[in-house]
Amino acid sequence: MRFLILLLIQVVVLISLFTNSSVLAVLINTYYPEMILISGGTFKMGADDSGFEEERGAENVTVSSFCIDKYEVTNAQFTEFVKATNYVTVAERPLSKEQFPDLPDEERLPGSLVFQMPKPGVKQVQLLSWWHWTPGANWQHPFGSDSTILGKESYPVVHIAYQDALAYAQWAGKSLPTEAQWEYAARGGLDGATYTWGNQYSAKKANTWQGIFPFFNTKADGYVGIGPVGSFPANGYGLYDITGNVWEWTSDWFSLGHNNKAFSVNPTGPDKTFDPKKPTETALHVIKGGSYLCAPNYCSRYRPAARESESPDTGTTHIGFRLVKNLQR
Repeated sequence: MRFLILLLIQVVVLISLFTNSSVLAVLINTYYPEMILISGGTFKMGADDSGFEEERGAENVTVSSFCIDKYEVTNAQFTEFVKATNYVTVAERPLSKEQFPDLPDEERLPGSLVFQMPKPGVKQVQLLSWWHWTPGANWQHPFGSDSTILGKESYPVVHIAYQDALAYAQWAGKSLPTEAQWEYAARGGLDGATYTWGNQYSAKKANTWQGIFPFFNTKADGYVGIGPVGSFPANGYGLYDITGNVWEWTSDWFSLGHNNKAFSVNPTGPDKTFDPKKPTETALHVIKGGSYLCAPNYCSRYRPAARESESPDTGTTHIGFRLVKNLQR
């Protein structure tokens, strides 16, 4: 059935190239009501004026039409996947003895990285010391074995490694977006704008950190941590939380800048990965959109152009994903 639906959509895509794309939009809305049709186009990818070397821009990057999830994948949706497949996420598996031969058994227990705010009164901490390896932390128990997602079915699922996102995508008949697809959709038609809503930062437009990270959060946007999907205004294409809330996986390998994408059509990123900040890492994917932990004084990655590298076997309390449906093979 999915094959027939996709075939029908591809036929309508061809027709729409010569007639009216509204027919395609109606078809997408019927069969994929939680997705948005993004009409293909050309844009400038990245940002030359952001101050981040890894965001160096590329002109005339073109993407074909595709569909993308309105929202980040939620706990409720991931629960359906696990019930249907009995899938076990990376965070729920013990660390491999082959990969970590020097670790004692008690330190190879299943777990994940959890953000912890410094204790009250602490005014100075080492970089990244707010991340704590927590046994028992996973998508069902975001802050450790004593925590739960009950009552948080509409929150984005977290502690998702790249492999987990791929498994879900295959089950759903979709794909992880390329970085070009993600960024084009995130801009919402505002090519060149700093944020998804314009050029002026606003605490009310996305779930970000207000205050001085990591010491205190003023909760000016209504949230200290993750919020339910759809809690903030959609961008110009109707996508919610495309920046802020949680980082989102893309399928691209990470490298500095976008020079290899200039004047390209449907780029898929470099063949090899490298991040000078992580010189020993040989497999790093691009994550996009920033999270609730991004503050003006730290990270500030809640922008379409922003990007970070992430190891595919790493899940944390601030990484999730959304999927795309490609309309052309």
